[in-house]
Amino acid sequence: MGVERNHGGCMAVRSLPPPSIPKCSHSASAANADDQTCGSPRWIEKGLSCVCMKRKGTYERICINLTPLQEERLQRLKHRMNVYFDASRREHQEALRALWYATYPNKELSGLISDQWKEMGWQGRDPSTDFRGAGFISLENLLFFAKTFSNSFQRLLNKQCGKRATWEYPFAVAGVNITFMIMQMLDLQSTKARTFVRAVFIQMLSEDEWAFDLLYCVAFMVMDKQWLERNASYMEFNEVLKSTRAQLERELLMDDVMRIEDMPSYSLLL
Repeated sequence: MGVERNHGGCMAVRSLPPPSIPKCSHSASAANADDQTCGSPRWIEKGLSCVCMKRKGTYERICINLTPLQEERLQRLKHRMNVYFDASRREHQEALRALWYATYPNKELSGLISDQWKEMGWQGRDPSTDFRGAGFISLENLLFFAKTFSNSFQRLLNKQCGKRATWEYPFAVAGVNITFMIMQMLDLQSTKARTFVRAVFIQMLSEDEWAFDLLYCVAFMVMDKQWLERNASYMEFNEVLKSTRAQLERELLMDDVMRIEDMPSYSLLL
């Protein structure tokens, strides 16, 4: 995902296409490979409902036809992804206030437009201008993180772990970029399934309606961990975000990962 830099901040920009599915055939030669994945967009065009995937030494099928529950939750998530932040809407204003008090429970907010927002890592006095990259769901993700994993949220907000760079990433704006990166990775807005990651995630969504929000929390922790491991500074944020996406994709496709909680990096939240 590209990151547009503006006045010392970073902002999500729609740039990277989703990774394509490697093409192969489900044959004896493919069956002998330990890391083969079988399928391409062709099986979708032919109306096939399942795709083969090499897991634990055998081929398993991930069904493309959605159950009523999967369809309901996927449509609900798509709706969330299509909602733009609107500073004139009361519920959006209240969500922004809720984020402030979840982040700073003992500090009074002077207003929705205030220099105080810069403390959280917004680019200016009005945080609503930073949501245009990913919309209202990016605010919901930050609020979910703050309320569900408050200790981890505060550690990242206050940059409490590791040796930090002189020029650190802005926390809140980084969170908006992470939301947008996950939206691109999962490719949920496309009419046809083009990645195994999307199919796996939809399976997870049927197990937990909050799978997207949980994945967001994991992604934020992975991003910060990689930031520290690379001794990165602000200008390397884009590269760290790309490597974060690659790490998430690898973990989502692991044999034993059936829920977000099964991802190895989920332990970073605990």
